Amino acid sequence: MMVKRAAYDRLIFELSSPGRIAHSLPECDVPTSDPRELLPDKQLRSSPAELPEVSELDVVRHYTRLSQLNYGVDTHFYPLGSCTMKYNPKLNEDTARLAGFARLHPLVPEAAAQGALQLMHELGAMLGEIAGMDAVSLQPAAGAQGELAGVLMIRAYHASRGERRTKVLIPDSAHGTNPASTAIAGYEVVEVKSDADGGVDLLDLERHLADDVAAFMITVPNTLGNFEPRIMEITALCRSKGVQVYMDGANLNAILGITRPGDLGFDVCHFNLHKTFTTPHGGGGPGAGPVGVKAHLEPFLPVPVVTKKGERYTLDWKRRASIGKLQAFWGNFAMLVRAYTYIKTMGADGLRRVSEDAVLNANYVMKRLERDYDLGAPGPCMHECVLSARRQKKLGVNAMDVAKRLLDLGFYAPSTYFPMIVEEALMIEPTETESKETLDAFCDAMIQIAREAETESKIAADAPITTPVRRLDQTKAAREPDLRWRPRD
Repeated sequence: MMVKRAAYDRLIFELSSPGRIAHSLPECDVPTSDPRELLPDKQLRSSPAELPEVSELDVVRHYTRLSQLNYGVDTHFYPLGSCTMKYNPKLNEDTARLAGFARLHPLVPEAAAQGALQLMHELGAMLGEIAGMDAVSLQPAAGAQGELAGVLMIRAYHASRGERRTKVLIPDSAHGTNPASTAIAGYEVVEVKSDADGGVDLLDLERHLADDVAAFMITVPNTLGNFEPRIMEITALCRSKGVQVYMDGANLNAILGITRPGDLGFDVCHFNLHKTFTTPHGGGGPGAGPVGVKAHLEPFLPVPVVTKKGERYTLDWKRRASIGKLQAFWGNFAMLVRAYTYIKTMGADGLRRVSEDAVLNANYVMKRLERDYDLGAPGPCMHECVLSARRQKKLGVNAMDVAKRLLDLGFYAPSTYFPMIVEEALMIEPTETESKETLDAFCDAMIQIAREAETESKIAADAPITTPVRRLDQTKAAREPDLRWRPRD
């Protein structure tokens, strides 16, 4: 017997019944019973808050049911291309919860935080070694903030040399945060075209390189999942014009222990600790996007910089050329602990194996699906592969239909319509943590959808049908968001 899931997915307000309570508070230990003696009138409600009246059991069951509807790396395969949704080892969580780390106050004196400062100092050094960079700032609380910090350091560098450069070059396959970060930093964004194989069009790049260009930003491997074969030529060309070269580290999971951005000629790169180094994604909390630089940019690092003086660790605030402070406190410190634990656990050989297995998994998926979907770019790929549903679109099934149908088949969808230079793009990143059995099950589902498109396209067009909520009007949701529940009249 199948139970209609909709009956179990009511809002907490819809479960409300007058008189029910879910709390039992102790007697107030403040020697007054009149709240007006504790708070001014303007801080007091004139009427009780309209909160749901539910029992403790109602609350527990409601939110437990909702949690069971979630997709996450602990419950499902998450092939979200360009996001590296790998498993987060629970050892990292245990380390982040050690009392000496978890209970540190933001304003604790340096003398009482030596262990935390040592961890940060060593993490910066390890990231610098991994990327071939001379200095690393752990200040940025997100990858995009790392981008902004890197671009601001580039701007400060050019200004210190008396150069007025107003443009940043970015390939047309770039992540959306790249042009956003550069625009926030005050630069004009100039798009560089890709060639037929998805790499940088060198002739177009040369046409744009001039004395007014501050930097060239590129993701390596690129968003098509391919390593740029002429990257050394590109960085040398940029440097000959005094242009700084920035590497978006979103896809660093493909090259750990194999090559280093600094050795490829990059001046700056940022790290997404939530991608490459297994700290959690999102959830509303702070992330971590450290940024590494070559020596000539080190004076411009954000403050404070964690330094070591003798046997003591300290925060250096006295840096005249610094771009300033990026966040109020080290609120993302637990992310740094998790990444530190992961790197220490894996070691140099383990990190290289991470990339080798990630590349192997992505190429396995690509080879299994290349007969049923078009390739976004010639293979072999690196850590992710980009397919196109253009063949299915001719039969009435587009990339979004494929994604929605995957939900019915028990899989989270890959990234869709990115990179935008690929028609009906499906970007798949399996990561190194997935087994062959999981990859085969996913590929079988993708092949099933391709077969259904040939025989009965309406199946995918109507999907999903097994989820609590059917297909939403995503355009309306973006343009007219409704973020508040209101009771029915």
